[in-house]
Amino acid sequence: MTTLPDRPNSALLVIDVQNAVVDGAHNRDGVIANINILVDKARAQDTPVVWVQHSSDEVKPGSEGWEYVPELVRRDTEPVVHKKYGDSFEDTDLEKLLAEHGVGRLVVTGAQSDACVRATLHGGFVRGYDVTLVGDAHTTQDLTQYGAPAPAEVIAHTNLYWQFQTAPGRRAGTVSTAEATFTADTAATSEA
Repeated sequence: MTTLPDRPNSALLVIDVQNAVVDGAHNRDGVIANINILVDKARAQDTPVVWVQHSSDEVKPGSEGWEYVPELVRRDTEPVVHKKYGDSFEDTDLEKLLAEHGVGRLVVTGAQSDACVRATLHGGFVRGYDVTLVGDAHTTQDLTQYGAPAPAEVIAHTNLYWQFQTAPGRRAGTVSTAEATFTADTAATSEA
């Protein structure tokens, strides 16, 4: 139901599952296992898998911390989008890449729930995409020392509010790995 014309396809976004980003993250291994399930499911359905890779002063390109975790293996044919901002669309070629593949629907996974995942959810939605969050395939680190809620609460809140996100002509929703699909008609739990 995307507002983007002639964009019937879906894509799986794997956001920033890099060594430094997920080091010590909540349920790290379980989230990575779920992302692997989704990557396999997407590949089996010829759905594009787009790997998003963040860089900053703390996560320097080429460093071990910048590399994707070894449990996730990108195929050479799968694109990588390099970013410097939270929103994976901001100052990247993500929009062009998705347009080339006729993608109007995003299935979102990765890290961190309260930063790059959240920014990309909103970034895609305001650009006209249908956006589905896989609730058990994103994570965040413990930032309680800075006044944030515990990681499990951050993840639960993100899943809750995205489930009820609405806008004209677009769908949003939160699903589990087991429920995730790459077809537009059954993908979202809420409809605008």
